[in-house]
Amino acid sequence: MKKLKILLLSGGIGKRLWPLSNSVRSKQFLKLLKNEQGEYESMIQRVCRQLADAGLLSSAYIITCESQMDIIKNQIGSHIPVICEPSQRGTFPSIVLACAYLHSHQHSSINETICVLPVDSYVEPRFYEQLLTIPDILQKSQAELALFGALPQFPSEQFGYIVPKQALKEEVGCLLIDEFIEKPNSDKAQMLIEKNAYWNCGIFGFSLNFMIEYLKEKKFSTSYSQLLKTYDRLPDISFDYQVVEKNSKSIVIPYSGQWKDLGSWEALSGQLANSIFGKGSLSEDCQNTQIVNEMSIPIHAISVSDTIIAASPDGILVANKHKSNAIKEQAEKARPMYEEKRWGVYKVLDFTSTNEGMHSLSKLIKINPGKNISYQTHQFRQETWTVISGEGKFILDGRLSYIKAGDVLQIPFGAKHAVKAITSLEIIEVQWGEKLLEEDIIRIADSWDDTVNHSIKGRNRSFLSSSVQWASMIWKMVLKSMKTRLGMKKN
Repeated sequence: MKKLKILLLSGGIGKRLWPLSNSVRSKQFLKLLKNEQGEYESMIQRVCRQLADAGLLSSAYIITCESQMDIIKNQIGSHIPVICEPSQRGTFPSIVLACAYLHSHQHSSINETICVLPVDSYVEPRFYEQLLTIPDILQKSQAELALFGALPQFPSEQFGYIVPKQALKEEVGCLLIDEFIEKPNSDKAQMLIEKNAYWNCGIFGFSLNFMIEYLKEKKFSTSYSQLLKTYDRLPDISFDYQVVEKNSKSIVIPYSGQWKDLGSWEALSGQLANSIFGKGSLSEDCQNTQIVNEMSIPIHAISVSDTIIAASPDGILVANKHKSNAIKEQAEKARPMYEEKRWGVYKVLDFTSTNEGMHSLSKLIKINPGKNISYQTHQFRQETWTVISGEGKFILDGRLSYIKAGDVLQIPFGAKHAVKAITSLEIIEVQWGEKLLEEDIIRIADSWDDTVNHSIKGRNRSFLSSSVQWASMIWKMVLKSMKTRLGMKKN
């Protein structure tokens, strides 16, 4: 059986799971699912674990954006290659970029079969076993595109539908496609189910050659480096609309097992192991209600049914589960108040402004043992750090010191600084300046070893510069003394 290249789409935001999900910590990174060992894991961790069990993880690539790189490394590690989009856009440009990467950067065979998977699907292990049939089915059917269709469990308005033709290719395990219907109302969804339609799982299988020829036909570059430079010129549209629905040689592979899209609170709540996450309580007469609370204050619900109550530093949602998707239109696009980084997490505590145009922002920073924040500097802000627990190492402009609970550290404008946790380290950071932007970071070194080496070189340069200055000063003094003595002798 032929191998696959797996492309995992992980660049979305997931507004329907606000306030836990934001532009940085998207829905696929929420650790709310339990694995067989009873440990909590995120959607992307679950998908990668299942791919590993199916022997497919070594062939996987993750497509994401720059803002999610840290959290992916934190949750998945660095052993899965990551293809980074220059900006968050539709699935068409992201898939195009990944195919160009495989073609011109990785030099993959043009006959390689590509399978695109979303990371928020909740499926059984046998689902991944069926993925392995895609190359053979494409070859036998002579199709250009293969999609997966799940048997509908109910008439849903949240999914797209694939309507098959009556002709069944039983010998190859697929159906020809008649049409696509995107998110119909309940009545039409029921009619589609009666016509044996399938839920569109958002999975695409095709040969790399198909995509490269498509790019050539549309006069798009097939070079990865060139597409990076012209990424914003690609159509900001879904792969379904741009490619799939316009292709006449597509097939659907029926899947009869469990499949769920965990992109809404209604769907996700059905997979939560507990009714309460975090501080809070539910009265005994609460039916089908769950609390997901990331705040330090408790939430108590009394006589509330069919409700999701979610709270994070970004905001609070109280919604009927069946209507919770409306939050997608209401959630404000604001600065994320909570972010998971490769070294730990931070939570924004407060943000204030003065009449003089200055701003103050405070954060609670938690750094995991052995992890470090990069050696960096800021142009527009100064910072004050108060260590509230733990021990660590701190470098400021090349000078290393040990820090512990109770220490207060001043970081002036433009000062180079980094910190490494010896034990779990908690710091209250207060920023002050005219511009308080998360992008106001000039990184000098990422790893602690590089930071130390850079600091040593900086100290050596500083020492050499000081030595030269001292030598020059002493030499001038010697010359002055010699001139004075010569003058005295002449007199």
